[in-house]
Amino acid sequence: MFHSSAKQTAGLRRARGIMVNIGRFVVMLATTYLGLLAVTFFIGRVVPIDPVLAIVGDRAPASVVERVREEMGFNLPLWRQFVLYLQQALTGDFGTSVLTTNPVLEDIVRVFPATLELATVGTLIGAGLGVPLGVIAAVRRGSIADQIVRIVGLIGYSVPIFWLGLLSLLLLYAKLKWVAYPGRLDIAYEYTFTPITGLYLIDAAWTRQWDVLWDAFRHIILPGALLGYFSLAYISRMTRSFMLNELGQEYIVAARAKGLSERRIVWFHALRNAAVPLVTVIALSYAGLLEGSVLTETVFSWPGIGLYITNSLQNADMNAVLGGTIVIGSVFITINMLSDLLYRLLDPRTRAR
Repeated sequence: MFHSSAKQTAGLRRARGIMVNIGRFVVMLATTYLGLLAVTFFIGRVVPIDPVLAIVGDRAPASVVERVREEMGFNLPLWRQFVLYLQQALTGDFGTSVLTTNPVLEDIVRVFPATLELATVGTLIGAGLGVPLGVIAAVRRGSIADQIVRIVGLIGYSVPIFWLGLLSLLLLYAKLKWVAYPGRLDIAYEYTFTPITGLYLIDAAWTRQWDVLWDAFRHIILPGALLGYFSLAYISRMTRSFMLNELGQEYIVAARAKGLSERRIVWFHALRNAAVPLVTVIALSYAGLLEGSVLTETVFSWPGIGLYITNSLQNADMNAVLGGTIVIGSVFITINMLSDLLYRLLDPRTRAR
């Protein structure tokens, strides 16, 4: 009887702890999103661009300007404007794009898959090469291999991506013809290929259009490799740091004393423990590529959300700029929260905190 009661009490405590953690997660998520919306709102109000004039033009009569200003709610007090902005943003209403005359959310749904595909390719390249290079650098600390990996990472941090993109286009496209010209597809496929998800590589493979798949690959490989290189610089550096920490732990000494092979110790024991924080590193790198590929998309005319925001900013289309900023910020917050949750699931020590 007493044993059953103790079990029931422990179960209630565990359930209460889970509910408290879920509540904290929801409050943190809501607070972060509210902060994001507040920042974007006030940025939209302090920039020296009048969204009303962007719509009606500089030569519109004063009566028309005033009428549009009232229709958009810009004549209301600032706090009322912020409340209306919250209501619209939470329902996905970011207004209408001046540049395309479409709802901003509709434009974002159309262009975001291109950024998602490019960032995914970059992350796969960065993680696929960065993790092994980081492990090798840690195992051979101070060797020539370690120095090469560190130099490669340093260059990745230092060289501007737009300069490297222009240089690679000049060499690999203009001179050697190894890759396709900027864009996602050749003009021959632009009006004959109908995407399903917006991810051209997946859609072409799913519909077995192998010529389209090859053409999409030739277009994405260079910008994807550039983003992958910058992701590699970050991931390899962090992998090396995590592995050096693990290789100095007592369980590694014990494993060597038991006679385990160095390969098994490094790749099956040390890397397994280092993989827990690496999940967060790779997730944040992925989120960084999703939000930070503006220059890459501009150089390679990649029709993603980065190029969309750039063109909108150049045309004073603040609805599109703020809507795209909110979406990118939301993606970053979501990935960050999910990586933190996954970190807690993989590392039992953090569940008790």
